[in-house]
Amino acid sequence: MASMITDKEILVLYYSQHGAVQQMAQLLARGIEQVPGIRARLRTVPKVSATCEATEPAIPEAGAPYAELRDLEECIGIALGSPTRFGNMAAAMKYFWDGTGSLWIKHALVGKPAALFTSTGTMHGGQETTLLTMMMPLLHHGMLIVGLPYSETELNTTKQGGTPYGASHVAGLANDQPISDAEKKLCIALGKRLAQTALKLSA
Repeated sequence: MASMITDKEILVLYYSQHGAVQQMAQLLARGIEQVPGIRARLRTVPKVSATCEATEPAIPEAGAPYAELRDLEECIGIALGSPTRFGNMAAAMKYFWDGTGSLWIKHALVGKPAALFTSTGTMHGGQETTLLTMMMPLLHHGMLIVGLPYSETELNTTKQGGTPYGASHVAGLANDQPISDAEKKLCIALGKRLAQTALKLSA
């Protein structure tokens, strides 16, 4: 009996409170799956609470399943997304990465490529600092950062989100601004670029 050939996977790991980052994750997944032989694995992280007794259900009521450490190990690359919290990633995502020490000790993520994406309420609400600070744990894990080159024409013309450090979106203070066409194209382009890079590195 012939063995089954399975596609390699890229983890799209995100935290989303109002839905914009989740939509961006789905767009990155679309770009990832434009590359033959690559599939996207969508995962999220639970909320954190200052109340010790507060817990999230073991399985989310909607959306992607919660990430496990094995998702990081099994995938050949990672796209990481979080809304901006005062110029940094959300606490829920930071908490998840704080628990990855066992992977760091055995160098499980060394050499894998990673890309980043974020959503903010305002144009200058910390998009770039969020993307940069999200890189820090990835760099400590020995990962290779994939950004957006200016050969993506939307990066030169966008009046909404979009940075060379990763994909971004301006959601508005009421979280009522839809993802623009330019922002969508940059999300898809970043996903595709990450997949192409991961495929080459895993060869």
